[in-house]
Amino acid sequence: MEYLRAFVVGGALCVVAQILIDKTRLSPARILVAYVVAGVILGGIGVYGPLADFAGGGASTPLTGFGYLIADGTKKAVDAEGAVGIIKGGITAAAGGITAALLLGMLASLVFRSKMK
Repeated sequence: MEYLRAFVVGGALCVVAQILIDKTRLSPARILVAYVVAGVILGGIGVYGPLADFAGGGASTPLTGFGYLIADGTKKAVDAEGAVGIIKGGITAAAGGITAALLLGMLASLVFRSKMK
């Protein structure tokens, strides 16, 4: 049942993004930024946490999950460290994912060669 919930919620997020791409003049980059901002806002008001608990990877893997991770990390760091947590919290919470993306991207660039079209 956990896989079904993850599939339905993650799929719904992808469907909304595809509708935005097809029916609006928004560029994919703007839609990606909107998803991150939506994750921050929904995480900040406390809506995204229960959704992430319900859907697991279906809600934490898309870009909305990255926004939620930043908002949640900032909120926890501000509670623990005060004003320093405003800057430190989001970076600390997302450091593992950011590091993995950078290292794997660098590894992929060493293994594969880009070609001009």
